[in-house]
Amino acid sequence: MLTDLNTDNKVVGTKETIKAIKDNRATHVFVAMDVDQEIKDQILEVIERKDITIEYIDCKLKLGRACGIDVATASAALLK
Repeated sequence: MLTDLNTDNKVVGTKETIKAIKDNRATHVFVAMDVDQEIKDQILEVIERKDITIEYIDCKLKLGRACGIDVATASAALLK
């Protein structure tokens, strides 16, 4: 599923991911395992009430590269 992030139909970053979840636009959320627990908790709190799949990725750099950017990112989401 990580390869699906190679699309324009996504958001990258925690603020954008949380906003997409709240707006019911996210279908699948990716979270890097090496982020602070506070960030994970913020995303889990919002996603808890939604029917959205969450997938954990090894590290922020791997997630960033999967999104097509050259920097690390804590989270990303595929959009409807």
